[in-house]
Amino acid sequence: MSSPVQTSPLRSQYRPGEITGLCEAAISAATASLTRIAALPPEKRSINTTLLAFETAMADFSDATLPLTLMGYVYPDPTISAEGSACEEKAGMFAVSVITRRDLYDAIKNAVPRTPEESRLLKETLRQFRKNGLALPDDGLACVRSLKEQLTKLEVEFTANLNNDTSSVEFSGAELDGVPKEALATFTQTDSGVYRVTTKYPDYIPVMQNAKDAGTRKRLYTAFVNRQAEANTRLLTGAIEVRRQCAKELGYASWADYRLDGRMAKSTGTVLAFLDELKEPLREKIRHDLAALLTLKKELEPGAGRVEPWDLAYLTEQERKRKYALDDEAIRKYFPFERVVQGMFGCFGPLFGIRFAEVTGANVWAEGVKLYRIINLEDDRTLAYIYFDMFPRDGKYGHMMMVPLIAGRATGAGYTVPVTAIVGNFRAPNSDIPSLLTHDDVEGLFHEFGHALHGSLTRAPYASLAGSSVEWDFVETPSQALENWAWEPAVLDTVSGNYANPKEKLPAPLRDRIIAARDLGAGLKYTRMLVISTEDMTFHTADGPVDVTGIADRIYEDLMGIPPLEGGHEPATIGHFMGGYDAGYYSYIWAEVYALNIFARFKKDGLFNTATGTAYRHWILEQGNMQDGTELLRGFLEKEPGMDVFYERLHIRLPAADPSGKGSGLGSS
Repeated sequence: MSSPVQTSPLRSQYRPGEITGLCEAAISAATASLTRIAALPPEKRSINTTLLAFETAMADFSDATLPLTLMGYVYPDPTISAEGSACEEKAGMFAVSVITRRDLYDAIKNAVPRTPEESRLLKETLRQFRKNGLALPDDGLACVRSLKEQLTKLEVEFTANLNNDTSSVEFSGAELDGVPKEALATFTQTDSGVYRVTTKYPDYIPVMQNAKDAGTRKRLYTAFVNRQAEANTRLLTGAIEVRRQCAKELGYASWADYRLDGRMAKSTGTVLAFLDELKEPLREKIRHDLAALLTLKKELEPGAGRVEPWDLAYLTEQERKRKYALDDEAIRKYFPFERVVQGMFGCFGPLFGIRFAEVTGANVWAEGVKLYRIINLEDDRTLAYIYFDMFPRDGKYGHMMMVPLIAGRATGAGYTVPVTAIVGNFRAPNSDIPSLLTHDDVEGLFHEFGHALHGSLTRAPYASLAGSSVEWDFVETPSQALENWAWEPAVLDTVSGNYANPKEKLPAPLRDRIIAARDLGAGLKYTRMLVISTEDMTFHTADGPVDVTGIADRIYEDLMGIPPLEGGHEPATIGHFMGGYDAGYYSYIWAEVYALNIFARFKKDGLFNTATGTAYRHWILEQGNMQDGTELLRGFLEKEPGMDVFYERLHIRLPAADPSGKGSGLGSS
């Protein structure tokens, strides 16, 4: 699947000072364009010279700056990386200044749309202006602008702290008893033989799942939930207060009400009812999970009285090994990274009418980064590019994400070619063994690939409404839909192949045990999501100062059913609270309900039914935000989505008060 194409859609190498200069040039160019729009006399204002010119100027700005800000997350040179982070802050501040300019608002607000597409763009553009204070008098607008600028600084600093965190714990070999030798080989070892284990996932997960010594797990867990504890607790607390003030200034009851204006859920009451509806069913589920884990712990530690937070991953993994004879290290050899990627392309390419070609010789920012071209099967057009940066490096973003870099949009020269990147931290290859994935890794890759396809296959005419620029509680739907394929036998056969003998697929008995173990720990997983969602909404509906750590600890104990770590500061480590998911974390569960509705249609029609794939591409992947998510779902599903598929997936009894599953408002929002 290689291609002779030698071009790269993005610049990826920089000298000191260049990112700073390019960022400032982008701001200057956008400022000049916007000033021209604002200065137009009334008689020269038209939808072309105002709304559409504004859309173009901001799309050009995003295309210029998003690749620069990506470097703050991935560039190997810390000096260049710091410039990328600084550009992200500058770009955020500039965006605040733009969307709070009254002269621009006045120039655009009376535009007369000629088409339904222009009407949609005008509606959503004006919504953003009004949500940033343009309905207020000048002093109120100035206050909102100042608060938004403060918020940008707090959020960028919080994220940079986590990205640059170097927390680690040193352990002797004996303290790491049980950790697979393959994982031990990736840890830094001192001259004295001590292992330095970082809190990055490739180090953290193998220890938490396998270290027999509870003291080892507790020490590493303590470090993990205290990353940047003091600084980020202060930053998060400050951000919540700034958000509260901003919401009040804008006339909203809370920051959550502000954020939900324009989303599928529409109101805080809908979200709180949705979360409340889940509490008792999930309490029943997690009680069952914890009882099973405690039984196992008592076998391993006679006299044990309860399960602790640092036991959860370990006991779940041990139960997985015992009940299903599953061992991640044994599974890994069947999922070499390159085989999984090619298999994934082979599954979804024909389904969605596309193919993938590696761009050989592409300029990239670090060794191991790959670039692929997405090509339309019908006419061989290049539709998009996607970068894969999948292995850990010092200073690199520590989790997994999809990053939009160049947005799709219609121009006079045709439709632009979107560019995205998937950034991850899978176990790195070495001289003898390629990168080998767990099944969880495979599922995570499918998830981010779902986001990337959303950004890549868009046909929305405007960048601000293209790809994943949809209602926030619809953003995760395409990614979570694709996760479901990672649990299907035919797909696992396609993406697997022993790294030493590629023709040797994942053995059917092992494959079937992996699938059977899917529900193991489901109560823990979804309760954990409910915990963070509830914390998030509690923080952002408060009418005064917020003790983020105290609130989080209380909610954890209430919903998880076990006490949290004493002295932990987990909210300081949750990047979502400061990375766009504020008053939006609920959307992971909310969107998964939609995703399960989508997958149910594929299961009915056939996993690789190209007619269904074409309908999905049209209704979900191409439309962007040109219609409300509810309408897109109705279009694809040909019915209202419901909660029933979610409860069925988790083998949870439907709440007696609402057997239809419609009480959450999912189908009627």
